[in-house]
Amino acid sequence: MSKKQSSKADIVAVALAAKVSASTVSRSFNHPDLVNPATRKKIDRAVKKLGYIRNRAAQAMHGKRSGTIGLIVPTIDHAIFAEVVQSFSEALEAAGFTILMASHGYDLTREYQVLRKLLEHRVDGVALIGLDHAEDTFQLIEQQEIPTVAIWNHSDKSRISCIGADNYLAGQLAAQHLLDLGHRDIGLIFPATAGNDRALGRMQGAVDTLQNAGIILRDDWLFEAPYDIGRAKDVCLNMLAIGHRPRAVLCGNDVIAQGAIYAGHSVGLRLPDQLSIIGIGDFKGSAEIEPPLSTVRIPAKNIGRLSGELIVDLVANGTTEPMRILCEVKPIARMSTAPL
Repeated sequence: MSKKQSSKADIVAVALAAKVSASTVSRSFNHPDLVNPATRKKIDRAVKKLGYIRNRAAQAMHGKRSGTIGLIVPTIDHAIFAEVVQSFSEALEAAGFTILMASHGYDLTREYQVLRKLLEHRVDGVALIGLDHAEDTFQLIEQQEIPTVAIWNHSDKSRISCIGADNYLAGQLAAQHLLDLGHRDIGLIFPATAGNDRALGRMQGAVDTLQNAGIILRDDWLFEAPYDIGRAKDVCLNMLAIGHRPRAVLCGNDVIAQGAIYAGHSVGLRLPDQLSIIGIGDFKGSAEIEPPLSTVRIPAKNIGRLSGELIVDLVANGTTEPMRILCEVKPIARMSTAPL
């Protein structure tokens, strides 16, 4: 067992242990290419032995970058953001940055408070999910002139840089897929849309497409479910318990759609012959469930990578001028949907 240090080591202690100057230690962190590899190894050994941690906050106070990007997500309670966060993180890591992540529980007022906390930690830039934010949040971003990127949703009129998909189009494509298969008795299960512009856009796109095709949306076929497979299954079971049940279900995301598939199985329906189900997202595992899920692919990995690269560029260039990048969505037909 290593001996516990009696006090926190500083850069001078590292320099003494490595038998180099404090400036050389600093250079090995900030410009490792300028330090001899053998010297870097000595410094690394001293850092590990002493348990030294750089004081990024102190660097930020002196006008240097903190090397961190703040990421605020609606929730970390489920995996819908996992792929986009992973690729975002990888892009930042490749550029020498790390993530400081927080969540707001789909509460945009709370998001503002979380943003303030991140700015107190002197993050170099901020990434948010979606384009729907409190006016206080937008004002704080503009007042602080902090480089900011909105992930997952896209609009040509966005006040901040954004990289994402056209969620309205995603809803349209999901609805059109069912219409093309001849379905007219169609139920909808979507997450709550308050504070969630992605879900709202998808639902509006689906509803508009169905209504334009002459489909009458029955109130008892319109349900709300959270991002939870088990609870989505229960919601779908309530829909299927109605005397005249729908022959197809359009779900606002793949998590809800998986719950709907399990609900169909549990009541003995043959999928997709007796019930077609489509989701939106194309998350990991959607192609492996039984039956494989038809969906509309939102390119999460690409969105995350591009967002990471963009925030790094914005920080490096010191600009807050909005840049807007639209990523393509694509319908994916699998075995969970079939002609009526």
